[in-house]
Amino acid sequence: MARSTKKGAYIDGYLQARVEGMNARNEKKVLRTWSRRSTVIPEMVGHTIAVHNGKKFIPVYVTENMVGHKLGEFAATRLFRGHSAKGSAQEREEAAAAAAEAPPKA
Repeated sequence: MARSTKKGAYIDGYLQARVEGMNARNEKKVLRTWSRRSTVIPEMVGHTIAVHNGKKFIPVYVTENMVGHKLGEFAATRLFRGHSAKGSAQEREEAAAAAAEAPPKA
């Protein structure tokens, strides 16, 4: 269920105050935050925000296309390391079928 438009986008107060302060001073520095639940607002465009993913801070450069999304969407929390080195069952079946179709060696 979406947040009511009457309430507006959710953004932590401290984060909004820091972004507005940086805009007033024309500063462009990396802003570290743990607030993954905050919505990207138009005032953030052009800033780099380091979003915590549970282990480290992931720098996210905010563009116009990101407005309305949550900061946590741009800092993945899980790392996919790939499947097993032995290969999947489907690959083994394909290899076996290719070997069966090959002409016999003389």
